[in-house]
Amino acid sequence: MTNFSYCVPTKIVFGKGVEEQAGQEILACGGKKVLLHYGGGSAERSGLLGRIERSLEAAGLPYVRLGGVVPNPRLSLVREGIALCKQENVDFILAVGGGSVIDSAKAIGYGIVHDFDVWDIFSKKRAPTGCAPIGAVLTLSATGSETSASTVITNEDGWLKRSGNSEYIRPRFALMNPELTYTLPPYQTASGGVDIMMHTMERYFTAPADAELTDRMCEALLKTVIHNLPIALANPEDYNARAELMWAGSLSHCDLLNAGRDRGDWSCHQMEHELGGMFDVAHGAGLSAIWGSWARYVYQHNIGRFAQFAVNVMDCTLDFAHPERTALEGICAIETFFHSVNMPTNIKELGFTLTDAQITELAHKCAFDGTRTIGSFQTLNEQDMAAIFTAAR
Repeated sequence: MTNFSYCVPTKIVFGKGVEEQAGQEILACGGKKVLLHYGGGSAERSGLLGRIERSLEAAGLPYVRLGGVVPNPRLSLVREGIALCKQENVDFILAVGGGSVIDSAKAIGYGIVHDFDVWDIFSKKRAPTGCAPIGAVLTLSATGSETSASTVITNEDGWLKRSGNSEYIRPRFALMNPELTYTLPPYQTASGGVDIMMHTMERYFTAPADAELTDRMCEALLKTVIHNLPIALANPEDYNARAELMWAGSLSHCDLLNAGRDRGDWSCHQMEHELGGMFDVAHGAGLSAIWGSWARYVYQHNIGRFAQFAVNVMDCTLDFAHPERTALEGICAIETFFHSVNMPTNIKELGFTLTDAQITELAHKCAFDGTRTIGSFQTLNEQDMAAIFTAAR
């Protein structure tokens, strides 16, 4: 087990009706004026925004609204939010939604405290030195952004999807009511479940390290999602299944599952970011479309790891004489699961066919114009990325 530091300061308030505590939680954080940040009209139609507004009003907190966040959140709305917050002297941001809303809120939080263009952080021209405080009311079990130090924003100029990660952007609190996920469309629920799994698998398939307890936590989380996701799809108002998925989403991306080894591989995430930037696909669906091709490209680098996954997560039987067969069986098994919840296992199943020129562009962007490699399980260069995109199309 390698040395590690683990500190997640986000306060989790979990259960039915907890969204009504928003005002008091913001007061406890010292907030005086709030940006209420959200996505489309569903938060308003469901009455969620009204309940939160009443909570803010009861706490004596003035607020301004900014809706319109879309999947793969846009830089243009982030800039609009920064300008609004500076104009209105906002000092606390409350994100009401899923990962896209929370990521957008984090980017706005960066912009409030810096005097340069926020994209400089995402393009790695400048390092952040702070962020305005953020809270979250979670409505989707998926990205884990409510506890993570991660954010991803899409710049419409070139359709570049880039991360701007730092410890400054972990939310101060997350209000997590599984009932708020009841009305999600099945595709969103399934895509979110895959995202949770992939956050875990990116950490599981990484550079070798003896971290048995962390391995077992990863395996248990994956099995929990595999068990509960079909239940939530079959019965959207099964509170226990929704609760298990929501809690799994937070644990999958709060860095607990890095403990005792490096921070993860993240190749599939980096490649999916380019798909999301170019085609605006749902993040979880894009990940499931790429993962099998990545796995078959790299599994021989550590066959034992893939065989362990096959046995401990997918309940395959270990072929002691030929562990490679078990490794490949596990890859097939997870793809079968993805199909069982109507998630794609190749890019064509996302609804489009990549041209050779698009593959070249995707790989070149992912390699930051040929200046970087990705991955820790196996290091991938631009040519490797192109080969995986080709296999996945």
